[in-house]
Amino acid sequence: MSKPWQPYARHILDVIDKIERIKVRGDLTQDEILYDAALRNLQTLSEATQLLPEEKKAVCSTIPWSEISGFRNILVHNYLGNIDPETIVAVIDKHLTYLYRTRCI
Repeated sequence: MSKPWQPYARHILDVIDKIERIKVRGDLTQDEILYDAALRNLQTLSEATQLLPEEKKAVCSTIPWSEISGFRNILVHNYLGNIDPETIVAVIDKHLTYLYRTRCI
């Protein structure tokens, strides 16, 4: 028996909301605490997408699910912290908004 997928979908939407609240607190490119908080939330969001059923992801074929999963690996395995903050902000501004608005999950 497989685990229910709905808690993972809810987590993804909750994380997007949380990252938006983090952004309101300041500039992620200038505040390392906010930046780290956003990175951690992006990581858990990416992990949650890996636990969604393939048939649910197929309904939303415009979402780059495999790229989101790959992004998780970059976030987790980049221990030296040299991920470009401007890129992270761009990912948040462009891709999270789209993921949230599509409400595919």
